[in-house]
Amino acid sequence: MYPRRTRAAPEDRLRGCAVPSTMLLLFAYLAYLALGTGVFWTLEGRAEQDSSRSFQRDKWELLQNFTCLDRPALDSLIRDVIQAYKNGASLLSNTTSMGRWELLGSFFFSVSTITTIGYGNLSPNTMAARLFCIFFALVGIPFNLVVLNRLGHLMQQGVNHCSSRLGGTWQDPGKARWLAGSGALLSGLLLFLLLPPLLFSHMEGWSYMEGFYFAFITLSTVGFGDYVIGMNPSRRYPLWYKNMVSLWILFGMAWLALIIKLILSQLETPGRVCSCYHHSSKEDFKSQSWRQGPDQEPESHSPQQECYPEGPMGIIQHLEPSAQAAGCCKDS
Repeated sequence: MYPRRTRAAPEDRLRGCAVPSTMLLLFAYLAYLALGTGVFWTLEGRAEQDSSRSFQRDKWELLQNFTCLDRPALDSLIRDVIQAYKNGASLLSNTTSMGRWELLGSFFFSVSTITTIGYGNLSPNTMAARLFCIFFALVGIPFNLVVLNRLGHLMQQGVNHCSSRLGGTWQDPGKARWLAGSGALLSGLLLFLLLPPLLFSHMEGWSYMEGFYFAFITLSTVGFGDYVIGMNPSRRYPLWYKNMVSLWILFGMAWLALIIKLILSQLETPGRVCSCYHHSSKEDFKSQSWRQGPDQEPESHSPQQECYPEGPMGIIQHLEPSAQAAGCCKDS
């Protein structure tokens, strides 16, 4: 009689193989942040110093030209101007721009809040509005995610429908899926990233690259706030402008979420971890469980491949221990 050997848990080997990959992922993450830090420091550091020196020079010239104005009074005026701008006040006379806290301005602020864009150019000033903003965002952000998920699902259904129609016509499902996916990518690029900068250039007076920069920063919810629509006091904006931009943000974020999901599916490769476990323990797999046959003879068996089925993307799906015992490790 041979003693019964307990089978090594696959999760233990998988965990040991996943630790190096996690450390490698963290190292790559920190390296990417270091790359961004170095590039932004190189490109923006000198520009910031030049801007600061230019401002101090203009400030000193103003004090020299107006001797009745002293430095503390000028600094106080500058702080008041900055605070008034943050509160949404129009700092120039005879302005024709949309009010920042009027009906349309408040609507656009609500959109930027629940979409987590947060341009930073406008924020509630009263305590009551700040408290309401907390609860509004607490409910609105999950609600917005549900809407984006539903819109993305509808977009994906449309792509799948086009793919099935083309596959039935051409009798080539692989080519049909590739064509439908490429069409969705190109149409999204055209509708949400390439054409909107033309509208922004016309309405805001920006260059095409500035409009493209604003489009991507907005749809990715980064929202630096250096470029915001409807803020030029020398321009007259139609009423439909911010409403159309709000709809563009909603559908554009849903489309960009699909693209980011595709990128994440390429970056996250759990199949490699599973294959690492499968190949590194191939020899151990041959004799990790034993049982006695009907005539008390030792009988070895290797785990069946059905214990680790492959998903639609070729990723091995590890079943729960209960499912493994019921589905592929029957000893009865």
